[in-house]
Amino acid sequence: MLCVRMVCGRKYMKPGVQQSSQKQKMISGEFYNPTDKELTAARVRARWLADRFNRTRAWNIPFRSFLIKKIFPNGADGAFFEPNIRVEYGFNVKFGKNFYMNFDCQLLDVAPIVIGDNVMFGPRVTVATPMHPFVADERIISEYEDGEHDWEYSRPVTIGDNVWIAASATVCSGVSIGSDSIIAAGSVVTRDIPSGVLAGGVPCKVIRPITDEDRLFAKHGIKPPVK
Repeated sequence: MLCVRMVCGRKYMKPGVQQSSQKQKMISGEFYNPTDKELTAARVRARWLADRFNRTRAWNIPFRSFLIKKIFPNGADGAFFEPNIRVEYGFNVKFGKNFYMNFDCQLLDVAPIVIGDNVMFGPRVTVATPMHPFVADERIISEYEDGEHDWEYSRPVTIGDNVWIAASATVCSGVSIGSDSIIAAGSVVTRDIPSGVLAGGVPCKVIRPITDEDRLFAKHGIKPPVK
């Protein structure tokens, strides 16, 4: 699925300024060549490690944790991932403590994906930061001075603390989801979502605030957590 939010203009370098690497351009949101050797090698490494993780036994938690650290070097401790995971690079993902990702999720981290503490992903959640030009002749693979390739750019995604993104939701490039919010199952998030709300739909919109009336512990005789 191509997640479309907005198209931003190209960034031009001033004469005499040294060109940045394709990786630097990718992370900063400029147009970049995805067939660059450094980027290709990074994708192959990430997918090999993810494939290795996906083939581990459920009981082999220490080895799974080791592989997660290799795939996501900027993640906090205490995260738990279910297979199968799909990842573009891994080094552009930063998650806080107690992050949980359920089965068959995808993190396309061409731009940074920043995830707060205590965040939960349901099954088949996708976070997609890549973007492509809208006009077809700018989008297709063509011959350029540096070889045959297409052009991509990206926008970062930020997810606050204590967010629950339910099953099969898609978070598109350039959006921010505020802390303590819930994204309903099957939603497509194409614009920013504020803190403390239930949001859902295609495209995803705020349904209502989350209030104390939504509390369930007292109704079921569960004591609050010991701090």
